[in-house]
Amino acid sequence: MGHQKNKIVIIMPAYNAEKTLQATLDAIPKGCCDEIILVDDCSADGTVALARSLGLSVFEHDNNKGYGGNQKLCYREALNAGADIIVMLHPDNQYDASLIPFFTGFIDHGVCDFMLGARIRTRREALHGGMPFYKYFSNRMLTLMMNVILGQNLAEGHSGFRVYHRKVLEKIPFENNSDDFSFDAELITQAVYHGFKLGDAPMPVRYFSEASSISFKDSSIYGLKILKTLGKFLLTKSRIKKSKLFAEREDS
Repeated sequence: MGHQKNKIVIIMPAYNAEKTLQATLDAIPKGCCDEIILVDDCSADGTVALARSLGLSVFEHDNNKGYGGNQKLCYREALNAGADIIVMLHPDNQYDASLIPFFTGFIDHGVCDFMLGARIRTRREALHGGMPFYKYFSNRMLTLMMNVILGQNLAEGHSGFRVYHRKVLEKIPFENNSDDFSFDAELITQAVYHGFKLGDAPMPVRYFSEASSISFKDSSIYGLKILKTLGKFLLTKSRIKKSKLFAEREDS
């Protein structure tokens, strides 16, 4: 697969990723991107020093912003860097970076505006890859509900591997989103509301001790926040009550 015509920037929202950063970078195919930006969310380990030694563009938060808050700076810096295609890759090696060119290809050829890595093809594969059963079950139920309400057919609506065309992030007011894990679901809902083309493709399941994950309690809170976001979507679409989530970015 040849080098693609658009400027591709990989962004990494990082928190205590020193142990996995090198392996994540090693899996990225040579020539598949123009720049890698890492935004550190006040890590307590050597993530920043390692990232700088490896030649990454590094930005640091003065205080911990949370998963969603970290992504906000990631996207702003990617847009400032002139990215046409933005790849969000977690530096914990949970997602297979070797597949990046396939995902960016869908964006580059105009097939999709927004791609997700779908970790769930079969129950057996998901559980064999280490996904806890309660996460598998909640993932299935919440994805089904999202698909029905949003009119989509995504295999998984909760993947942290995402690829965007620049125009998606220029239009969506992601600064209005939550600073926690519900940021991801909010962004999917916003993309649907604004008429962008979503798609997904298979990606292996990787759950291991160094990979980031949220607890059962946080997963439950996350699920309730997704339901709240879908409710805001329905109220806005029906013109009953418009949410700021579905405005356009002021500087778009």
